[in-house]
Amino acid sequence: MNVARLLLSLIAGLSAALIAFSAAFVRGDVGGVMHYLHERAALRRLTESGAGAEQIAKAKADLLALGQAVAAPELATQLLPLELLLGVLVGLGVWWIFGERVARAASGARPDIQERMVLRFAHRRGGVFTLRDLMERSPLSAEQAREVTTRMLERGQLRREGEGYRL
Repeated sequence: MNVARLLLSLIAGLSAALIAFSAAFVRGDVGGVMHYLHERAALRRLTESGAGAEQIAKAKADLLALGQAVAAPELATQLLPLELLLGVLVGLGVWWIFGERVARAASGARPDIQERMVLRFAHRRGGVFTLRDLMERSPLSAEQAREVTTRMLERGQLRREGEGYRL
């Protein structure tokens, strides 16, 4: 579980840092980026149509000027520590949220969830299962499995059948 938590946190943090870098690179001017992409497509169409070399050279020069007007690599590199800090904060936030969910699920704070897990497990096994099966093939720990089956026996949701249980 910690591997998944670590990978998810790393991916979220690095993605946030990359998005922040991209936003700083264009000074947040999404319209300028879209204009650049539109002009680049127009240059591609002009080239494919067989236009003259002068027209293509002028269009390339205009596209280069537009690209330099939209991009701000100096600003993006100056803000790199802030962008990385944002990535670290997002990664830590994801780590914390993921940990809270795992801790809440593992703490047994919601016995109804554990009971639903046992019911689903039992239905998949044809209504009959053993405590050993439940401990090995479900996310419940041995202690949780014993507690939830005891609760369900007391309420009449399960019955004992030899070494196993039946719905």
